[in-house]
Amino acid sequence: MTDSSSRSTTRRSVLAAAVAVAAGGAVAATAAAADSASPARPSAADRRPSAKAPARPVDNRAWTSYADWMSGTHDGTKAVAAARPGIGIARPAGTVEYEDPHTGRTANWEYAVWTSPEHQLSVPATEAIASWNARTPQGTWLQTELRARYSDGKQSPWYVLGRWTSGDDREGDTETIRRTSVDGQKDGKTSVWTDTVAVDKPEKGLRITAYRLRLTLYRKPGSDASPLVWRVGAMGSDVPDRFTVPASEPGLAKELTVPRYSQNTHIGQYPEYDNGGEAWCSPTSSQMILEFWGRKPTEEQLAWVNPDFADPQVCHAARFTYDYQYEGCGNWPFNAAYAATYEDMQAVVTRLGSLTDLETLIEAGIPAITSQSFLEKELTGAGYGTAGHLMTVIGFTESGDVIANDPASDDNQAVRRVYKRREWENIWLRTKRHNADGKVVSGTGGVCYLYFPAEPSADQQRALASVGVV
Repeated sequence: MTDSSSRSTTRRSVLAAAVAVAAGGAVAATAAAADSASPARPSAADRRPSAKAPARPVDNRAWTSYADWMSGTHDGTKAVAAARPGIGIARPAGTVEYEDPHTGRTANWEYAVWTSPEHQLSVPATEAIASWNARTPQGTWLQTELRARYSDGKQSPWYVLGRWTSGDDREGDTETIRRTSVDGQKDGKTSVWTDTVAVDKPEKGLRITAYRLRLTLYRKPGSDASPLVWRVGAMGSDVPDRFTVPASEPGLAKELTVPRYSQNTHIGQYPEYDNGGEAWCSPTSSQMILEFWGRKPTEEQLAWVNPDFADPQVCHAARFTYDYQYEGCGNWPFNAAYAATYEDMQAVVTRLGSLTDLETLIEAGIPAITSQSFLEKELTGAGYGTAGHLMTVIGFTESGDVIANDPASDDNQAVRRVYKRREWENIWLRTKRHNADGKVVSGTGGVCYLYFPAEPSADQQRALASVGVV
């Protein structure tokens, strides 16, 4: 996508929420009926590429079944046979001392390790992003790592892609680490940018051809508690460099009824989490989708929030997606992991290839959170420009324009927006763009979060499979 000299700053800004001028004057039309599908057009699925179309430039692999968990190498872990299979600690493989870089506290932890078989990518990749779904009881946490095999036959070191817990130490719980990515990891071929393993110079032809994932589960010595991981996987991709993308043809008119939350109503609240609501586009979008699926924090879980603050669940989402190394709430896998802490939810980070992919998901009742960056003039009606912003796609109009819940709005009522199809598609799917200074910087190339039930319907399974998520 871009060279390594510009990736650090660009990745930080792309992950960040929009620090933008309020979207004054944007249209906030009333919501259409949730099932307003147009019968005159072929379905999105009918318009999917034929078998002769070029291969999808994205490879997703996830380990979710009992057979998947048994297929890996266990060192103290066990596969758990349940309605939702996973892995946990059977016995400690050893004890390790860990100094939390964000608190300075040092503690001993028992650990156990599961390592996946090597997955051969169907698409040799320039980038890889892991995501996981897990529960970490008090006094436990996990670490996710990826080791890449390159097209030259060599391997990367084990890269840490997250030290994660569903809790935090805000209430004085010294048995919990702080969620963190790990900066500075590189081997001269690839580098880790917060949550993404990226080939440093893809124009030279080097690619990631295969990878293994490694999960290390931690608990306090002598405890019988254990993290339980239900899903772990990674997305490898090789999206071609492009300033513009081909236009897709409209194929669906439908809108899902998704709750609307503004990040801007939280400006100044809890500034310890990336300057408050000004930068909370990712957790605000995550919360909208979770509530679409009927999941929400309990009153007890929200008791810590100032009762004078409206929509306390948005504050809650910001707190529990916060990455203490990145110093923000925009870590992609951390948002997915947060969503999957809710009962019977799954979540993945992936890339899609077109608005037709999004139409397929919307048609099956699955909204998506998308990441994009743009100048104000590039998205009519936004009223702001951004180096990186998350919003929720909830449907399409009769003319094919994108209906989005955009959290960068003055208030909840203004969150629903309609954006021009061609403009929106391009700012989301491109990999290169010019910023306000005229400098060439990167775009996300179709990154999105998908949250869906642990047991999706048959239609939802087909839609997810059609966009490469299984």
